[in-house]
Amino acid sequence: MSKTTILLLNILMGSLSLTWAQDKVNPVIETFGGIYSIPEATMRPSSQLKYKVVIDLYSGSESADKLNPALNNVARMINLHAIGGATQKMDVVLAIHGSANDVVMRNEHYSARYNVDNPNVELIKSLKAAGVKLTVCGQSLLASKVGPSQVLAEVDIATSMLTTVTTYQLKGYAFLSF
Repeated sequence: MSKTTILLLNILMGSLSLTWAQDKVNPVIETFGGIYSIPEATMRPSSQLKYKVVIDLYSGSESADKLNPALNNVARMINLHAIGGATQKMDVVLAIHGSANDVVMRNEHYSARYNVDNPNVELIKSLKAAGVKLTVCGQSLLASKVGPSQVLAEVDIATSMLTTVTTYQLKGYAFLSF
């Protein structure tokens, strides 16, 4: 290859990497769930649909001082739909249980249990402010010895995750599991 060809290939590769090198954006949930804009995408959410989603959120964090990645994924989903073109507000319901149970604990109770602040409090407040309905399984609360007074005000206590999911599925909500 000639030096000119090599130079042109390097310029081309550099410009392609700059095109793909971009910062994450947060169009709805401003400080969580950062995503990349993909203007070249041909498969996009519809701006004509009202998205209704119930999410079985059961995955915990790898450690008590880390943001719950499954909860952050809810923020990502909302941001992705917004940047992808779904301009109508999403109707999202979380059915939190199992290993994710602790995300709903008020900071003073979380701190007493784990000796660190609850890293999920601001994310929960941001999701609530964006219109997400947060519920926690009452069965899981009892099993993990978390009392109703220990639950954040932004979170509703449900009879169970199972009844929350079935109720919303019968109302036509799509089901996701994180």
